[in-house]
Amino acid sequence: MARYESWGCYPKIKNQQVQPLLWTHEAPSLQSCAQNVLPHGYGRSYGDSCLNEGGILLDTTGINRFLSFDSATGLLRCESGVSLHEIIKTLAPHGWFLPVTPGTKYVSVGGAIANDVHGKNHHLAGTFGCHVRGFELLRSDGTRRYCSLDTHPDLFQATIGGLGLTGLILWADIQLKHIPNQWITAERVKFSHVEDFYELSFQSERDFEYTVAWIDCFASVEKLGRGIFIRGNHNNQPNAPHAQKFRKTIQVPCNVPSYFLNTKTLKIFNALYYHSAPKCKGPHHESFDQFFYPLDSILDWNRLYGNRGFLQYQCVIPPEHQKEGIKKVLRTIQESGQGSFLAVLKQFGNLPSPGLLSFPRPGTTLALDFAYQGPKTLNLLNTLDDMVMDYGGAVYPAKDARMSPSHFQQFFPHWDTFKKFVDPKFSSSFWRRVTNSSTSQACSDQNFIKNPNTYSPAASDLIATSR
Repeated sequence: MARYESWGCYPKIKNQQVQPLLWTHEAPSLQSCAQNVLPHGYGRSYGDSCLNEGGILLDTTGINRFLSFDSATGLLRCESGVSLHEIIKTLAPHGWFLPVTPGTKYVSVGGAIANDVHGKNHHLAGTFGCHVRGFELLRSDGTRRYCSLDTHPDLFQATIGGLGLTGLILWADIQLKHIPNQWITAERVKFSHVEDFYELSFQSERDFEYTVAWIDCFASVEKLGRGIFIRGNHNNQPNAPHAQKFRKTIQVPCNVPSYFLNTKTLKIFNALYYHSAPKCKGPHHESFDQFFYPLDSILDWNRLYGNRGFLQYQCVIPPEHQKEGIKKVLRTIQESGQGSFLAVLKQFGNLPSPGLLSFPRPGTTLALDFAYQGPKTLNLLNTLDDMVMDYGGAVYPAKDARMSPSHFQQFFPHWDTFKKFVDPKFSSSFWRRVTNSSTSQACSDQNFIKNPNTYSPAASDLIATSR
């Protein structure tokens, strides 16, 4: 049975009801319900932006149909519950790929729009929302509005990056990109300090569509931010080998004991991963799974963090402060003794995101995981928030579970304009937290199906959200 929690398995919520959606033309009446609602896809948001404690989740994974596709232009119309995985599996063999993809393909189209996801090619392609041509939005008053830059443009911009709060996206028009074949020509270059990352980024952005770096967040001060720079382009050789099948996956069968990922084991993993990599791995073929989605080969990898879960932290620091700011953030993490086996560093470009609450903006973005250790972890992340704010940066809502209202409102100065477009029946645990809003009362509408899963903060046997 599906469990509805965030990918980080934190925070633990007490209860929420679930309404499965199966047909876009038979969407439930929302206005008569006294309880607030929130769309929910595949649960890959790390914090509480996909949670609605005491409210109703609208499970969109059942509205997952392709509606039309123009094979000449690459314009896809599909329902919001279609996953990026299904788009790739269906259309990549015919020469079409996602214009922007995050680090997992198990994300719904609706979720990609609501979080305005970004990828390794932000410097050239911007965010996912830059390639959304329009969508149909169901509001709680029963109206269905087609939103685009030309029709209801204000609601269009509020919904992209709007965290599912402006209404229910029923279907969307997405502009795909043409690809010669299903391979990436990739290079991997080891570097010894975060300063080298910036030099590699500068050298690579002109010639490579995709750039990103893994860094060792436990490295010494002299080797601060050492890592492996990864860059690549779509392979354009007409005689490229046939596409590989999707990689075989392994599954983490249960929650691993919390002590498994501790400072010592993480330091060992980071050092081994760094030293085992060749100094420079020249141009070579990699499949989409290898290049874009390495963690998707480990199903339910979030269980590695145990029953307490983890918090992911992603920030961006603008160009004028990025070197100083990223170094200070990395030193603070290092001194805390907390860190991640997967820390990612990359550059955002200058293409503006269309959404009012979109996170990407010019600068350097750092993302990493922290096993939840109670106040110790929360205090560290609050400290990082202060640093990011001082440097004029921001923290990503889709990966947040604890930022304060004051920080959120500083990071996203358009939030006050955005809230005018929030549907009165839509809310989330995240939104109530960062706006100091109260939780709605229980709903008495019997048309909504109660989920038998009830969560308790003391529960220790929660498992990862279903895919």
